[in-house]
Amino acid sequence: MTGSDESQITYKNSGVDYGGVDPAKVFAQDIAATTASELEKFDMKEITASRGESAYVWEEQDSYRALVIEGLGTKNLVADVMRATTGKTHYDQIAQDAIAMIVNDLIVVGALPNVVNAYFAIGDAKWMEDKERANDLLRGWANACRISGATWGGGETPPLKDIVDPATIDIAGSAVGIIADKTNLVLGDKLAEGDRIILIESSGIHSNGLTMTRKIAEGLQDGFATKMPDGRMFGEALLTPTYIYVDLVRKLQEEKIEIHYMVNITGHGWRKLMRADRDDLAYIIEQVPEYYTEFDFIKKQANASTEEMYGNFNMGVGFAIYVPEKYAEQVVEIAKSVNLKAWDAGHVVADDKAVRIKPLDIEFKSDTLGVRG
Repeated sequence: MTGSDESQITYKNSGVDYGGVDPAKVFAQDIAATTASELEKFDMKEITASRGESAYVWEEQDSYRALVIEGLGTKNLVADVMRATTGKTHYDQIAQDAIAMIVNDLIVVGALPNVVNAYFAIGDAKWMEDKERANDLLRGWANACRISGATWGGGETPPLKDIVDPATIDIAGSAVGIIADKTNLVLGDKLAEGDRIILIESSGIHSNGLTMTRKIAEGLQDGFATKMPDGRMFGEALLTPTYIYVDLVRKLQEEKIEIHYMVNITGHGWRKLMRADRDDLAYIIEQVPEYYTEFDFIKKQANASTEEMYGNFNMGVGFAIYVPEKYAEQVVEIAKSVNLKAWDAGHVVADDKAVRIKPLDIEFKSDTLGVRG
């Protein structure tokens, strides 16, 4: 990533430093791998190549299973501020964001969600006494589970006094998914030169980069109520619920599309396009879809470079699917059938690992994405 001057608001100076967090994640993967043999007690075995992917996969006699745990992040703090302006809690939308963070990570390996559990940590039991807000969260959670085709199995609501701010809630959850047809397992081992990269639209910022946007809002006269050029309030745009891509992946499987890889584009932005454990492949983007007003607004207010934006935000693209060229057009049409825009936007080449966004003259090298052991 390029350097930044003091006038810029970046992920790092707003309090999110992937360079500090990613090494701990990699170390955790290495330590966790030493426990893999414990599965043998249940006549199961881990799929080692899934370590470092968005979901952990193990093999049972009749299928593969996958597990994810994910957190919402700080998006609910935007909802708390915007409630005074809009009169709505927005927690039904927040619930969908949280579920999307979970299940969109699960489906990248080809697993469809079966069961979702919730984790709502509060600093004070009084948080739940706001019935309108609590009920919006719970109804929204159930609805997002239905959208995902999953059962809400249960969860945990720990009061964590002195750990969680009493005025807030920490929202997270987990999901178990199944790959009933073992040929649907997707881990990147089939990626090959010539594969097409299909980009799928996002609904907006989704749930990454909110810490940086909160920093931006602090410097605006009207904060999150500031109107953007399209007439929407900044906070209103940020609270657009994250798309859930489960139906898209389900339909691709039903149509027997040969999927070589999938990526949920969250933290690390378009750098995530090279998440696969393949040092011998580079990812060339030939078409950059138009993005939403909020990204232009963030870029301007943060004095951020284009590289900074694409290296951290989804920039209008929430998911990516890699398929042999013969399937590219069909994937775009299937996406359209579930009301999602898609673009046959790039291809895979044999080269040192990197993401090259040709229209923007941006290259992210492998050392800018340290999420694997």
